[in-house]
Amino acid sequence: MRRAALLKPLRLPVFRRLAVSYAIDELGDWMGIVALSVLVFDQTGSAVATAGLFLGTRFLPALLAPIVVTRVEQPPPRFALPVIYCGEAAAFGALALLAGSRFSLAAVIAVAAVDGTLALTGRSLTRAVVASVLEPSGELRNGNALLNVVLTASAALGPGLAGILIAGFGVQTALLLDAASFYAIAWLIFRTGELPRANPEEGHTRERIRAGIAYLRKQVTLRWLLFAQGAAFVFFAAVIPIEVIYAKETLGAGDSGYGIMLASWGGGMVIGSLIFAAAQRMALPILLFFGTIAVGGGYLGLAVAPTLAAACAASVLGGAGNGVQWVSAISAVQELTEPAMQARIMSVLWSIGAAMPGIGYALGAAIAVVFDPRATFLVAGLGVLAIVGIAVPILGDKWPESRGNGGPGEDRAEVEIMVELIPAGVGPSARSNSEVMT
Repeated sequence: MRRAALLKPLRLPVFRRLAVSYAIDELGDWMGIVALSVLVFDQTGSAVATAGLFLGTRFLPALLAPIVVTRVEQPPPRFALPVIYCGEAAAFGALALLAGSRFSLAAVIAVAAVDGTLALTGRSLTRAVVASVLEPSGELRNGNALLNVVLTASAALGPGLAGILIAGFGVQTALLLDAASFYAIAWLIFRTGELPRANPEEGHTRERIRAGIAYLRKQVTLRWLLFAQGAAFVFFAAVIPIEVIYAKETLGAGDSGYGIMLASWGGGMVIGSLIFAAAQRMALPILLFFGTIAVGGGYLGLAVAPTLAAACAASVLGGAGNGVQWVSAISAVQELTEPAMQARIMSVLWSIGAAMPGIGYALGAAIAVVFDPRATFLVAGLGVLAIVGIAVPILGDKWPESRGNGGPGEDRAEVEIMVELIPAGVGPSARSNSEVMT
């Protein structure tokens, strides 16, 4: 019975097509990330150049995407989304040309920045359309659970598939295949027919940007949920630059051990997505709490793991938390946001997810240089748990702003249970207006 309820959104042809497009999009993103990383490093042999590629594909799009979303949310999504995906296809076509004899690092970074902005814009609009399709019937949680399974499966399969294609056919061919995948998404969405949307207010782009900022100022819980998720991203990402050093030098596991450890995290993410799918009756604050705790616990386990087997076990725990935490955050933001603001607020969330890990990369690398990779995992784990310790007592009486399926009363009751899980003396001594939620 529960499985039938979970699969109910798939009965809607519109959602099925959006889910397929989401899967192709995620695989295409992995193809692009791996191909561009290989291209830049092979052509330059420079870590600085690779860092420049990151800045172009992450930080600049994170700044631009909310503005672009505000600009393109007014046209019907049946036309806006295909145009965005055709733009991504054209960008990868240009990158394929640059991968040949016409390579230019500046040009590659510039085109990649355009693609990154379009990618964040497309994801934000897609999530807004999903909310418009499913929220009226109360199926948004189920739909997000299904999309999360797609996301985690792509994260598990995408890098390996990209590596195989690049090794077999080369970077240029991989980029051309990526371009073709985005054209396929554009055609799929255009053939879907009319897509529902929440009608944004009239006005120029600048006026609607101001309206979005004013909305966030009024929605205290939503604002601090975004703020704390950004802080969590810093600690989540801190370990990424040092994982290879940790596996090869700290554990002495070699290249194969590094791959096994990453695969363990990816497998944990798939488990986490299935846990979220099965926990449809559990309120989002509870899922956010335990998902974040599991990520922090996984990092602490990695900090003390004596062997590769122990590190893999900790990675499965952290990956499972990762698979629960992110989709819970997305669902919470959607449920706290009114329909007309869905695209704009989702663009803020995706932009935070693109920009904040850069701070984490720098922090994690610095700690590893001064101390060692285990210290990076320790600080990351403690930082994640500190966010939880601060968040839960403060948010306990604020979550009733939620527009969730379970209703404000249900969410409040379960948040109060969370408050009891935090030991006395952890976090602020009194509830104040400075709320944080992970």
